Amino acid sequence: MAVRIEIISIGTLSRNPFWAETGSVRPPHATTTVIREGQTHILVDPSVPGELMAHRLAEHMGLRPEQIDVVFLTNFRPAHRRGLTLFKDAEWLMSEGERTAMSTHLNTLMHGGSGGVETSYEEIAEELELLGRIRIAEDKLTPSVHLFPSPGVTPGATSLLVAREQTVVIAGDAIVTRDHYEEGRVYERPVDPDAARESFLEGAEVADLIIPGHGNLFVADRQFE
Repeated sequence: MAVRIEIISIGTLSRNPFWAETGSVRPPHATTTVIREGQTHILVDPSVPGELMAHRLAEHMGLRPEQIDVVFLTNFRPAHRRGLTLFKDAEWLMSEGERTAMSTHLNTLMHGGSGGVETSYEEIAEELELLGRIRIAEDKLTPSVHLFPSPGVTPGATSLLVAREQTVVIAGDAIVTRDHYEEGRVYERPVDPDAARESFLEGAEVADLIIPGHGNLFVADRQFE
């Protein structure tokens, strides 16, 4: 069964350290990808607000939001899900590890363990309500689309591996930009640096093509030790 992969929105970082940027210079948003296998449409990381997300979906694939069957989040960071609620008819999925970690974190905040983070009760409640709608993904979303655990930047971050003639890894923040890949560097401030490095190396090793978390598709043409 043919698999089509289409990037409908190319992400960017608020600050790219390889471009001599020392402070935030733009709003960050993740790369958004649509995978079509048979009659199933999977949208990965709906990063821009709803109206813009709908325009990009129509422009690049001729689809309406209600034609998306599954929305998969590589992680729960806001830059990866600003347009999530547009897809109210779709099944929302995330890895078990990420969902559990985010639930624990939000409930800790709810009960006063903010750790210095200034977040209102209402904001936390909204995040918990949103998280409660997200289900735990199985190991395979379709015959060709496999979950590829890539923890480290966030506790349960999970890439997708698409098995085609060339293996495509939709890496999320495990491999955040081509610049980071070229320099062999993980994303800044991971929750677990060792796990983030391992996830980076595993994604780089298995992929022929990489869709990074905040950039355009590129060929995986480097060897790392």
